[in-house]
Amino acid sequence: MNSLTPFPPSPGQSQQVMFHRTELNVILSLYGRMVAAGEWRDYGISALRDVAVFSVFRRTAENPLYRIEKRPKLRARQGEYAVYGMEGQVLKRGHDLRTVLRVLERKLIRSVDSD
Repeated sequence: MNSLTPFPPSPGQSQQVMFHRTELNVILSLYGRMVAAGEWRDYGISALRDVAVFSVFRRTAENPLYRIEKRPKLRARQGEYAVYGMEGQVLKRGHDLRTVLRVLERKLIRSVDSD
């Protein structure tokens, strides 16, 4: 058994915001369904100082179709989760990730119905 022990951050270094495993499970569940429907093809994850971003792409070399962001500093205000469209518009913002992602699930229902 090999257990990895992360190094503690140095005093001058701030921690990055990251998605927790449960959050990633919710996001990747939706991602898998959208890939199966032929809507999405690729994704990217960024962990920055103030925000964690899950970007969704139709093709690898494009701008993201959607960005799912987690900003813990907004937890007490609008909610720490938000979904942004391709043009940067806020599609949904809130405190619960599943509720925020429903805006994208509606698009899955439309794509399945149109076939």
